[in-house]
Amino acid sequence: MNKKEWQKISEAGKLLGLREEATLAEIKEAYRRKAKKNHPDLVNGEGRQQNRSMQEITAAYQTLLAYCTNYSFPLVRPENDEEVDPEDWWMDRFGQDPLWGRDRE
Repeated sequence: MNKKEWQKISEAGKLLGLREEATLAEIKEAYRRKAKKNHPDLVNGEGRQQNRSMQEITAAYQTLLAYCTNYSFPLVRPENDEEVDPEDWWMDRFGQDPLWGRDRE
């Protein structure tokens, strides 16, 4: 992921009021909270400005969801049935990610 993509993800998180780390559930909850506050059907007056704001909120949410969908998590135990070292599990999935991988130092 390049710097511009990371900046877009960071800005989306800030717009939704998220911390530097967030779960998918936290992202969804932040979106719902912002949508209730800014949706043009629920807000009196300023409809056009609120609509623009709602579009920005939705775009930020979609950006974060797209980022989250790039990761896959196993839903079944490996066939070899041996214990998997948590650090190995993490690095297999996120080791190439500049934020979480070994190269972040």
